[in-house]
Amino acid sequence: MTPRLQLSPPRFSSLFSAFFRSVVAGCLLMALSTAPAAAKGASKKAAVSAKNTGADDAAGEFANFSQWKEVGSFIDEMSRRHGFDKAALTATFNQVRYVAATIDAIKPAPPGRPKNWHAYSRRFIEPQRIAAGVAFWNQYAGALAQAEERYGVPADIIVGIMGVETFYGRNTGNFRVMDALTTLAFAYPNTANRDARMAFFRTELENLLLFARESRLDPFDLRGSYAGAIGWPQFMPSSIRQFAVDFDNDGQIDLRNSAVDAIGSIANFLVQHGWQRNAPLVYPASMLSSDNTSIWKSLIGRGVMPELRRDNLIRFGLVSTTEIPADLPLGLIDLQNGMEPTEYWVGGNNFFSITQYNRSYFYAMSVVDLGHAVKAQRQAP
Repeated sequence: MTPRLQLSPPRFSSLFSAFFRSVVAGCLLMALSTAPAAAKGASKKAAVSAKNTGADDAAGEFANFSQWKEVGSFIDEMSRRHGFDKAALTATFNQVRYVAATIDAIKPAPPGRPKNWHAYSRRFIEPQRIAAGVAFWNQYAGALAQAEERYGVPADIIVGIMGVETFYGRNTGNFRVMDALTTLAFAYPNTANRDARMAFFRTELENLLLFARESRLDPFDLRGSYAGAIGWPQFMPSSIRQFAVDFDNDGQIDLRNSAVDAIGSIANFLVQHGWQRNAPLVYPASMLSSDNTSIWKSLIGRGVMPELRRDNLIRFGLVSTTEIPADLPLGLIDLQNGMEPTEYWVGGNNFFSITQYNRSYFYAMSVVDLGHAVKAQRQAP
């Protein structure tokens, strides 16, 4: 007999029971929890980004960036590659402030504290955010339907992302993006990946200046997260330039003020990162064999897109109940629960497309769960 990978029913088959469990848990924990929204990066950064950062934290202090050698080299490069006037750009950097709060937020979480999926998800799958998601969906139902028709991205996924990122536009960030990106591009904390992260933020700073010039904006008018993410969907400047769309057809792309542009831009981003119309999302793995533990754990975190097949997972002990096609790309997902057992899931291509928005399984699953909970509440009698 040909071996089959069997999976239990899709996650969204039990939406209503999951929704009501989440509402009860949320009501019990609301007094103890905050309401963060995710930003680019790991789980800790998602939590920090979600808060309405106070003006004092976001204001920063003068650092005379234009006199820094590395900033001078950056100005020279921007002049050479993109035709910026050196004197004007130097004057711009004379106005930039160093923001210590961005450095504090970007630092890795202290070691030794175990990840906890249930605690993380309760920040997002809670009554207030679900209710706000229903209101958002009702208000923008036409744009969400249009995005689903054009891009093949279901409304609940877009609603989930918008809710996790900014609580439907409530928490878009108070940092001047020019300050935040300059601070991270040239004063990143001393971590193992410092050089790579500084290079990333310098690229984002480059794109910010290009975007501001192209849009005829003062770069200091752009506010966002501590990491430089902007607007309703928290796009980094490079993502705005590559993936944002004028979905309301008013002649301009405005992710800060147009929820409709944000809806279309999120859908386009996902499609450009591998989203496939009507493809599977995630399914729970009902059991992982204790045999070959070290081998199947090596199947987790293998890349940004799924590369396994059904037979790979059968071979290493995955057992469940619903047959799936042998050639469907799959990835193994672990959701750690502190001292409690880890949850394991099998994700298809579309789940991993969401992780391109934020490379965290916790983040992507929160998007899925929040979107489904909002959809269930909206359809409830």
